[in-house]
Amino acid sequence: PGASDELMREAGLYADRLSVNIEIPTEKGLKKLAPDKKREDFIKPMTKVKNEIIQYKSEVGLIKNVPKYAPAGQSTQMIIGATGESDKDIMYTSNTFYKNYNLRRVYYSGYVPISHDNRLPSIGSEVPILRENRLYQTDWLLRFYGFSVTEILNDKHPNLDVEVDPKLSWALRNLSYFPIDINTADKRMLARIPGLGVKSVGKILNARKFRKLNWEHLKKIGVAMNRAKYFMVC
Repeated sequence: PGASDELMREAGLYADRLSVNIEIPTEKGLKKLAPDKKREDFIKPMTKVKNEIIQYKSEVGLIKNVPKYAPAGQSTQMIIGATGESDKDIMYTSNTFYKNYNLRRVYYSGYVPISHDNRLPSIGSEVPILRENRLYQTDWLLRFYGFSVTEILNDKHPNLDVEVDPKLSWALRNLSYFPIDINTADKRMLARIPGLGVKSVGKILNARKFRKLNWEHLKKIGVAMNRAKYFMVC
């Protein structure tokens, strides 16, 4: 934030990816920790990078030897656990940035107190690594599995389950969708079966073109049966 447009464009010609870090998930949290900073300070350069990437992609098909500009897109990062946001607050913010700024990745960094000096304000405690993992798993579901953020986190369920991953947690809350028939379900529903990854879904869809699948076929494909078998029939 604060760099000139010219310098940012120059950086994009050297770097694979640019990252403008929003630091804290919510504007309220940012004001608490860094009252001299404003959310607009992050939004302006992020918008500039987004527009430069769009321009680069439009020129690639028209102009020969156009200089690459941040070919791996842009990302951002936020500190979690420092200002009391729920997992819902965090993921709703991520979802907004994914949609509005075409981000490739959002990184979640658990808050780690750097000092226990009593002259410093006490704000939160160290974030367990499991919370980071759950947020990344949720992020993955939004980007690759077709879930909407409101399905996983909402006012009724503002925080992710510590005991199970978010996909299994969603399935247990929505048992009416199960069991899913492996031989007839579409890609979207197959991807919602706990234990089925994107690659396994692709293999199932391809294999289905040639025959009806049974349990042995699924094992050969490489499906993690220990979890998936409770949520599907074939």
